[in-house]
Amino acid sequence: MSGPLCDLIVLDLSRALAGPHAAMMLGDMGARVIKVESPGGGDDTRGWGPPFVGPEDARESTYFLSCNRNKESVVLDLKSAEGRDVLARLVRRCDVLVENFRPGVLDRLGFPAEELHRLNPRLVVLSISGFGHDGPEGGRPGYDQIAQGEAGLMSLTGPDPDSPTRIGVPIGDLLAGMYGAYGVLAALHERERTGLGRVVRTSLLAAIVGVHAFQGTNYTVAGQVGRAQGNLHPSLQPYGSYRCRDAIIQVAVGSEGLWARFAPLVGIAADDPRFAVNADRVVHRDELAAAINAAFADRGVDELLAELSAAGIPAGEVRTLDRVYEWEQTKSQGLLLDLVHSTLGPVRVPGPAVRLDGGGRRRHEAPPTLGEHTDKVLDWLDAEDAREMHAAQRLSA
Repeated sequence: MSGPLCDLIVLDLSRALAGPHAAMMLGDMGARVIKVESPGGGDDTRGWGPPFVGPEDARESTYFLSCNRNKESVVLDLKSAEGRDVLARLVRRCDVLVENFRPGVLDRLGFPAEELHRLNPRLVVLSISGFGHDGPEGGRPGYDQIAQGEAGLMSLTGPDPDSPTRIGVPIGDLLAGMYGAYGVLAALHERERTGLGRVVRTSLLAAIVGVHAFQGTNYTVAGQVGRAQGNLHPSLQPYGSYRCRDAIIQVAVGSEGLWARFAPLVGIAADDPRFAVNADRVVHRDELAAAINAAFADRGVDELLAELSAAGIPAGEVRTLDRVYEWEQTKSQGLLLDLVHSTLGPVRVPGPAVRLDGGGRRRHEAPPTLGEHTDKVLDWLDAEDAREMHAAQRLSA
């Protein structure tokens, strides 16, 4: 193993996306991640499709493949005494436990936080819920689109206030996973001083509210409620998407100096009273957008982006995903991994978003098939137990 977390073992009891994404982030940094799945179907996302890929008798969901690289899969029936016994043995050996059951489920299985820390006082527990673990609605199940709506994100997204729109990826789940991994690292750092683990909690609600950014302070400080306004920025102009002859491009004019260079490119006087300063441009943004679209209408995307770049104006094309993954810049950033899956053979998957100069995980593993590593992990537990028993016998001799 390699990477900055290569001395850590993560027990992933989670399913769907938020918890698995957090555990995968830790695995990407070198941690050994043991994923516990239920008998039969395993993680719910194994059945989320289409698309499914692979031979008819070993179909894999591309959804599952998206959030479970660098993991080992173990099948355990946690409703059975035998399954709970193996889980207890795993808890004793691991540094981090990730779970996103509904609040109270792990307690009913016999593993409340107190029992987890009795088994392993150094254990860091990441617990992710939908709307929080307490409060008047703490027990609600968490699904991303519901959380996007309840946490205000959909009200800020879409073409207009009457068309609230979900983000095109399950961003609440992903953000909760990211915040969760961040919290785990903080707790592991604290453990170096105290010798003790703790419970780290986050939720889809908390993660989405946590990224409200200026929209949040617009309300909490200024009392202004943000609304969906399409692709034109509510506080900065021109900043948004515009149509040219063969594509949609985005322009970000973030200062008055940039405006002075941009205005002549679209046939506007920089000191036009409607657009002279940003506050005026925001008030007259629809007129400004119409003028920009008209100026861009007969120009091709390559020509236009070259012209904007020469003028120092930040701009870019709105790409479809196929064009993103075929883009040389994407490839240059290590954002694609070529892996070998045990039933699919060679697969290419999106890679980790963080690179470490001179370090990091040297080899990534494909997402596992259901129960692929059960025997391997049980053998490891037996060996660890035997080693510990022999060490105790030597000390007592």
